[in-house]
Amino acid sequence: MREITGRHVLFFTVGAFGVIIAVNLLMAWKAISTFPGLEVANSYVASQDFDKRKAEQQALGWTVSHDYNRGSGRLTLKLTDAAGQPAAVRDIRILLGRTTEAREDQQPALAQVGSSWEADVALGTGKWLLKVEAYAEDGTLFEQRLDFFVQG
Repeated sequence: MREITGRHVLFFTVGAFGVIIAVNLLMAWKAISTFPGLEVANSYVASQDFDKRKAEQQALGWTVSHDYNRGSGRLTLKLTDAAGQPAAVRDIRILLGRTTEAREDQQPALAQVGSSWEADVALGTGKWLLKVEAYAEDGTLFEQRLDFFVQG
């Protein structure tokens, strides 16, 4: 068996710290390169009218349900009012994306089909984020974020 010298200990220590530093740099680069960005530029300013917008949205009494059929690639949204009837929507937009990165974000055009809104989208397996922005006939903004999982 060989004798462990100071040189061996030095190489082992430098190698171990080198691996640690390399992994930390890789993780920092991945975190920065996949960060989707800020929700709002200034959270204080955004909070100033939050309670008012929340009360207006709750007064609408709307709820959103969604369904994604992976076989057909069809996303279906249903917006209903407090009475369970289709909500009177003037305009609607959605954002589909992953919760952790913006690379797969898409904003498909929705078409009204009967009492629902539909779009053809190709979603891979895993967790997805759906942000809904809909305007009532009187201009009241309805916003909701839904998370869902697409099975493989």
